[in-house]
Amino acid sequence: MALASCSSSSSSADGAASTAPTKPKDPNAGLLTGTQLKKALAPASYFRAGFAADPSAARDTGDTYQAPATKSADKPHCAGLGATSWISLTGVEGVSFAQNSYINKNTSAELDQEIDVYRGTTAADVMKDVAQVVSACPSYTDADTRSTVKVTSASTAGLGDEAYTITLTDSAWESGTTLIAARAGAAVVSVLSTDGSDNGAASAKKLAEQVLTSVKGMSGTAGQS
Repeated sequence: MALASCSSSSSSADGAASTAPTKPKDPNAGLLTGTQLKKALAPASYFRAGFAADPSAARDTGDTYQAPATKSADKPHCAGLGATSWISLTGVEGVSFAQNSYINKNTSAELDQEIDVYRGTTAADVMKDVAQVVSACPSYTDADTRSTVKVTSASTAGLGDEAYTITLTDSAWESGTTLIAARAGAAVVSVLSTDGSDNGAASAKKLAEQVLTSVKGMSGTAGQS
């Protein structure tokens, strides 16, 4: 009787252990928060004299994560390429982000920077979406001058895991605009520059390099490359 009782108790314990629920994996584990990303943006000391931060353009997701979302980008609002947070034209929202803008009070030149973080391999998909947006927007009409803005693009080597450069030019503008999207693991750095006689190309690349270096150097930049 004692042996039978012992055997029954052991079987019951084993069954309880085998059915114990496992803790679900956190899909945001290791991903940088908006608070961390804000620190990875180029600081005020990076920008030349004359540039000042635009407080209305500074945003981030703080120390919590937002739910990722995807909306159709089949017909993007092409004029959004010339705006702050142009990366949103891909239709994909990550779990965290930080962004701000600096304006030169003397020349009106603009430098925008943003970092978005995504789960899994979504960041790589966002880079593909950037190329699709450009394909859908070979040109658009400038709302202020009513002139035609030409959009050109090319893959860019030497920036992060992969990078894409977009150039906006218009005969009615004094100079063009350069946009760069560059991926570092699960993060996508996007910049916009109208600073410089080269359509902002050099200053955009320099800013992208600065932010990429900061993102890579921060602990928790997890993600597939």
